[in-house]
Amino acid sequence: MRRSLGHIPRTQPEPTIALINIVFLMLIFFLIAGSIAPSPDPDVQLVTLSEITTEPPRDALVLLADGALRLNGLAVSAGQAVSQLAGTTTVRVLPDRAAPAADLVALAQQLRAGGAEKLMIVTSEALQ
Repeated sequence: MRRSLGHIPRTQPEPTIALINIVFLMLIFFLIAGSIAPSPDPDVQLVTLSEITTEPPRDALVLLADGALRLNGLAVSAGQAVSQLAGTTTVRVLPDRAAPAADLVALAQQLRAGGAEKLMIVTSEALQ
């Protein structure tokens, strides 16, 4: 006589393992495809930007280290700068590295009050 122990449920395979395998294979594919990409000719010397001379924008308001202002190469006061730039919506400010931050903030507030909608601080990295 045979005894029946009952039906033992069979476990279903885990579908996430197949998904992990597919993602792993895609990763390997893109790593290989990226390393096979053609490289530039080793005899070519590319141009670097450090060889190009650049100048600051001519219409920039320059803030010197002592707090003095220059606009188009002429010394101006903060009030004169605001009045001369009254119709300009975007003002470029070129501060000296040694200029006090408080002077820059005060100048920015005066320019905003004078109607400037956008202030752009020009830095050395932008010039290079």
